[in-house]
Amino acid sequence: MESKKKTLAWHFLKEDRVMRDGKEAPPIGKMLTHKGWISICESGLHASKDILDALEFSPGPHLCRVECLEIECEHDDKLVCCKRTILAEADITTELHIFAIWCAEQALDLIDKPDPRSLEALRVKRLWLDGKASDEELAAACGAARAAAWDAAGDAAWDAAGDAAWAAARAAAWDAAWAAAGDAAWAAARTAAWDAAGDAARAAQRAKLLELIEPKFKLNK
Repeated sequence: MESKKKTLAWHFLKEDRVMRDGKEAPPIGKMLTHKGWISICESGLHASKDILDALEFSPGPHLCRVECLEIECEHDDKLVCCKRTILAEADITTELHIFAIWCAEQALDLIDKPDPRSLEALRVKRLWLDGKASDEELAAACGAARAAAWDAAGDAAWDAAGDAAWAAARAAAWDAAWAAAGDAAWAAARTAAWDAAGDAARAAQRAKLLELIEPKFKLNK
């Protein structure tokens, strides 16, 4: 059933503000109206109330705070509507890099003796963000961290930490958390966040990401 209430939500765009249909998103304050049939996951204007859900579906690092009208259908992790207006927006590539590092640190904290190569990758990634490490140095650290993740697959120490800890640390250290630049930032953050199990971990991740974007979105103003 269609809802006429206004709903605040989050929506990601590609780095160049291009939407999934290939068109440029409208400017702040201009309502976008979808004409035609609407079906969640298939057709219509989508958004998520939870920023972590929005991150899961993100095609890029450009985040928008949106107001949704005429919601046609809503699932736990997303909604589809007829009208959507951008209230605020920002490229949060750097914040997503920081978020990915933070998620990785939380995952590795679950391990009694994390591999030094994973810790070194985090250290180099922070230096890279500050412009104090080159892409080549970061790439080398990435390779070592991936090797550490593979080695850990057969390490009994990881088994003692539990499957969730292993999954989180593996994702953080292996999949994309050490990526050098560009779209890999949001992919890294998404991967690191999604593989950490549990409501408490998710709540902490949500709070951390909102804290990181606060200066750009003034959420508490």
